[in-house]
Amino acid sequence: MQELTMPRELDYQSPEYKDAYSRINAIVIEGEHEAYQNYITLGDMLPDVQAELVRLAKMESRHAKGFQSCGKNLNVTPDMEYAKKFFAKLHGNFQQAAAEGKIVTCFVIQSLIIEAFAIAAYHLYIPVADPFARKITENVVKDEYTHLNFGEEWLKGNFASAKAELEEANRENLPIVWQMLNEVAEDAAILAMEKDALVEDFMISYGEALGNIGFNTREIMRLSSQGLKVA
Repeated sequence: MQELTMPRELDYQSPEYKDAYSRINAIVIEGEHEAYQNYITLGDMLPDVQAELVRLAKMESRHAKGFQSCGKNLNVTPDMEYAKKFFAKLHGNFQQAAAEGKIVTCFVIQSLIIEAFAIAAYHLYIPVADPFARKITENVVKDEYTHLNFGEEWLKGNFASAKAELEEANRENLPIVWQMLNEVAEDAAILAMEKDALVEDFMISYGEALGNIGFNTREIMRLSSQGLKVA
């Protein structure tokens, strides 16, 4: 039986930690910025629920400010240029889908993929975060479940008509997430967030969302592993 090991003592002020944190912090800030813009766009596409989507967007904007304060607390400047490149593929796919009026695809990218990615990352980060960032992140993750649930409920309510596009959106965008997980793995490990745990947590959150929408177990397994590359 493998012995459980306690997380190593982290030096939040070490050059190695701060260097990795400059990219991780930028990723979460940019992720919240992306979410803000995406929910505003979705609100324009869905006037009947625009007020709620604008409310979600404003929450994401507050999250971004919270994570900016986390970087300032450690005297770290986030590498926002890196973060924009990190999200570039998902950003481009969302913009293209919005231009084509593909509401289902937009919800898949923002309310399923990005939110599940964020929830997985925040869950792993909270136990190893510095005290200031831990408090911020604990409050943020509660909101993220609200955002994930909104997308779930909309897709669930439109499941019959949305299923084919949802599967296509999953096929096109989920492989990008595996690339993102691989790219962030080294920096995340320096922050004591192991890749295997990050992948597992993401798959749990994403799979649960697919199940709530209406997919059966076999379909969830097929969709969740689409393009899986975590070597």
